[in-house]
Amino acid sequence: MKDIAKDLNLSVVTISKVLRNHPDIADETRERVLQRVKELDYQPNIMARSLVTGRSYLIGLVVPDLLHPFFAEIAKSLSAAVGQRGYSLIISSSEENAELEAREVQHLMARQLDGLVIASTTNTTDLFDRIDRQGLPYVLIDRELEGLVANFVGTNDEAAGRMATEHLIDQGCRVVAHIRGRNNSTGIRRFDGYKNALQRRGLQYSESLVVARSSVDIESTRLGAEAMRLLLRHKPLPDGLFAYNDPLAIGAMDAILEAGLRVPEDIAVIGCGNLHYNSSLRVPLSSIDQNSEAIGERTAAILLGMIESKVRPQAMSVILEPSLMVRASTIRSSEAATSGLSYQPRGRSKRLQTSSLQKTRKQ
Repeated sequence: MKDIAKDLNLSVVTISKVLRNHPDIADETRERVLQRVKELDYQPNIMARSLVTGRSYLIGLVVPDLLHPFFAEIAKSLSAAVGQRGYSLIISSSEENAELEAREVQHLMARQLDGLVIASTTNTTDLFDRIDRQGLPYVLIDRELEGLVANFVGTNDEAAGRMATEHLIDQGCRVVAHIRGRNNSTGIRRFDGYKNALQRRGLQYSESLVVARSSVDIESTRLGAEAMRLLLRHKPLPDGLFAYNDPLAIGAMDAILEAGLRVPEDIAVIGCGNLHYNSSLRVPLSSIDQNSEAIGERTAAILLGMIESKVRPQAMSVILEPSLMVRASTIRSSEAATSGLSYQPRGRSKRLQTSSLQKTRKQ
């Protein structure tokens, strides 16, 4: 850095700020420095930098499944956001196993992380009590934990469940089934939204139309197909299905089609997550968009604020409002004509959003 500073007649501080992507550097100066860095093939010494700053510039992310597209999208957004500030992301999977999650967190903390982001699979606060004792900043995503005062970024899951179920009812469904998630905040709240929508629209709730899966973020497609086969035994046959997430919904659609039934004519199906693989499906899937990109961005902002603040800020929850993405799996021709919705081929969708606002609450 001293050599580059001397070559360009700049201070070492300016060179350092450019390498850290600091915002108060003029574009022309930034370009000059980066060009010289490229010419010299210069690589900053992270260990030396850590000794000076007391930071590792590493952030850990623990999610239930590395292959789940929802968490992959969050990881991509989070990585881009922290990368702009010079931090790197280390990603690990808990496989929806609380013991494995605790071990992975311990391994990450041994790397002297500056911060941690976690979609936790545990139902107790023990792990986070240990993290708090060590003073490591962290943010929960997607899943809140009862009894734990912590920073959280996620979606209004009750609204997601209600929105999905009401859409099925609007499409003429009267026997609406649900494949629910685990007994955590997301699973419980989406289930509550499903029940609330039935009540609001005058339909009777029946336990026999609900199938719970203890694992929903790994092997989801297979589990969705298994759950749907159970629901296909129900009399009368369900004419609508809200699945906890998109992979479960895709598995359910496979089971419906294998049984010789049609989607959506016989059974309309909607998921949650709005994952980007509709062009590969026989029937493009309607879904609830959870704002995965925004979750990553807001999480990064909160965590970096904690890391770089001399005083630990008060914990807050950021709750993003979901939106409805309508595709072929729920649009029945007669209902579509009366509702004003149109089927968009090749995975394109019509977005219906109740609110673009997000709720932020102090804890």
